[in-house]
Amino acid sequence: MPEGTLYERLGEREGIRAVVDDFYDRLVADEQLGPFFADADMELLRRTQTDFLCEAAGGPETYDAAPVREAHIDVPFEPTHIERAIELLEASLDAFDVPADDAAAVVDAVAAYETELLASPDEEV
Repeated sequence: MPEGTLYERLGEREGIRAVVDDFYDRLVADEQLGPFFADADMELLRRTQTDFLCEAAGGPETYDAAPVREAHIDVPFEPTHIERAIELLEASLDAFDVPADDAAAVVDAVAAYETELLASPDEEV
């Protein structure tokens, strides 16, 4: 059984932020996903994603940004975009040698919001 919490194993806030920074670098550079970030406040995105993953991993941080659905409602994501983002997240986790079980927990935390990420403004809540 792994030692410590997922948050601790990921390197606490500093380690999680490093993975998030790598992940967003990959997103922005990606031919398919990069255009979604053309006008984005990247520092805000990096900070809120770090908070989200810290909280999801059992850390003391709290994700207090807009709800996921609300924050992404006008972004025309398709399932293939989510799949590509997950591939990039997995690559970032692998680049930091995050063990497979811990990487799966991080991916699962993000993937749990797929419905909210794919929501469109004309759908009822």
